[in-house]
Amino acid sequence: MERENKARLELIYEVSKKVGSVPRMTQMLEQVIKMTQQTLGASAASVLLFRDNDQELFFEVVSGPVNKALRQVKLSTQYGIAGQVARTGKPLIVNDVNRSPNFHKMIDDTTGFNTKSLICAPLIVHHRILGVIEVLNKLDGTEFGEQDLEAVVSVASTAAMAIENTRLHQTVLEAYTSTITALAAAIDAKDPYTRGHSQRVMEYTLLAGTYLSISNEDMETLEYAAILHDVGKIAVDSQILNKPGSLNVAEWEIIREHPVVGANIIKSVPFLEKAGALVLCHHERFDGQGYPNSIRGEEIPIGARIIAVADAFDTMTTDRAYRQALPVDYAVKELNNCSGSQFCPMAVKAFVSGLRLHTHK
Repeated sequence: MERENKARLELIYEVSKKVGSVPRMTQMLEQVIKMTQQTLGASAASVLLFRDNDQELFFEVVSGPVNKALRQVKLSTQYGIAGQVARTGKPLIVNDVNRSPNFHKMIDDTTGFNTKSLICAPLIVHHRILGVIEVLNKLDGTEFGEQDLEAVVSVASTAAMAIENTRLHQTVLEAYTSTITALAAAIDAKDPYTRGHSQRVMEYTLLAGTYLSISNEDMETLEYAAILHDVGKIAVDSQILNKPGSLNVAEWEIIREHPVVGANIIKSVPFLEKAGALVLCHHERFDGQGYPNSIRGEEIPIGARIIAVADAFDTMTTDRAYRQALPVDYAVKELNNCSGSQFCPMAVKAFVSGLRLHTHK
């Protein structure tokens, strides 16, 4: 018993650490629910959350043998033990589900799982119920006890706060990026020849990132950096941006500052700091002849090297005041010709390969 109590306390401690160290909600919940299942010696566990309304629960994460089968299942709060807990906000232990009038066999019928016993606890934050945690079937056949329930309730309380914080974080991120993206579009709109440029650069960048199998987290950073790569031009006078002739030295120095300005705008938000680093470096050259810091090779973040290629490709393949759009084949040839000097060879290969795969879909 003492060993089990220690394990439960360690579970609560580990969960509190996990929710603060894993930024993505689904990944965090997967780890939390797996730890809970293992510590309590259960055969399965799950987190169900409300989405569009408070009448239906959806399986957000599942740990156990029926994961995939539950992804599209939704539960009305009018039925089942999970529905009862979601309605009332009161946790339950049910050690023989066949004796519970609230047990709903639909999930077992759908998955082939045989639920015998369970603990269900609400996810509550600021008096709002976000969903429930369920832990099913002791592996050794014993019953769940009050201390098991207390452990699950504690986990649910910590997880609920983490879910709320993650959602708030996402809301702030979306609001901020919407504003910045609107600014980027406004910059593009200053010149009729660059309208839509940032969106296209983002799409091209993601083609290369996908080809390189970049992680989801890094792809998100790449996406933000690509669409915001020219946001620093908001500080550049339209007369300079749209000047039909050559820029003088002073004007060129102003243009060269836009990566720094853009990076500073983005870095003002902590969770976009990585994207800011890519924006800062997207005009650096692989041979060290770029700006603003003349860094070279792998000193330049791979994301910035990819954006540089995508930016150049879009510039070549769209109309400009001084010329019509160049053919795609010509632009690809130019990228290959400049591979190793202006552009990173790996970034060029990834972009060209990703573009071809996309074109031939």
